[in-house]
Amino acid sequence: MSTQDRSRWDAAYADREPASEAGLPVVFAAHESAFPAAGRALDLACGQGSAAVWLARRGLDVLGVDVSGVAVERARALANTAGVADNCRFEVADLDDGLPPGPPVDVLLCHRFRDPRRYPAMSERLRPGGLLAICVLSEVGGSPGPFRAVAGELSDAFAELVTVAAGEGDGQAWLLARRL
Repeated sequence: MSTQDRSRWDAAYADREPASEAGLPVVFAAHESAFPAAGRALDLACGQGSAAVWLARRGLDVLGVDVSGVAVERARALANTAGVADNCRFEVADLDDGLPPGPPVDVLLCHRFRDPRRYPAMSERLRPGGLLAICVLSEVGGSPGPFRAVAGELSDAFAELVTVAAGEGDGQAWLLARRL
C-alpha cells in the first residue's frame, strides 16, 4: 500500500469518533454461536478494534492488524477500556505485503477488506475446524468497481472450506466457513 493510501486511512479514522464498544460486525451477528469461545483469532483490517475486542471478551487470544496507525491506537485504547488488553493486541501491518506471520488460528475475521491474492493464505492460516468470517463489498446489489467482489467470488475462492452460512446482495458478500 502506498504512503498516500496509509495517510488516507489515517485521516479517515481521525475524522471518525473512536469506537466506544465491542461488537461483531452486524452481518455475522445472527451467527455468533458459530464463533468459538477459546483459541486464537486474527482480525485482518481490524479498524478501531470493535470485533477484535468482542472476540477477546468471548475468550480468544486476538491479534488485530490494520494499515492505519490511528485505527490501531484506538483499538488498543478500546481493548484497555474493555479490560482485555492482555489477550488482545494490535499491530500496524500492510496486508499488501501478505498476512502477518503467526500460528494457525481458530478464527480469521476479515470485514470490509478485499484482496483476492490473500484468499489462499487466509484458508491456509486456519487450523482444522477453524472458522473464516469474511465480508467484502460486492457488485451484487451494488455498483461494479475494483474493490468489489464479483458474484460468487467468496464461495468460489473458499470452495475447499465447509460453508456455515453465506449471503450476497445489497452491495456486500459474506461467508462463514470452516476448514476441515
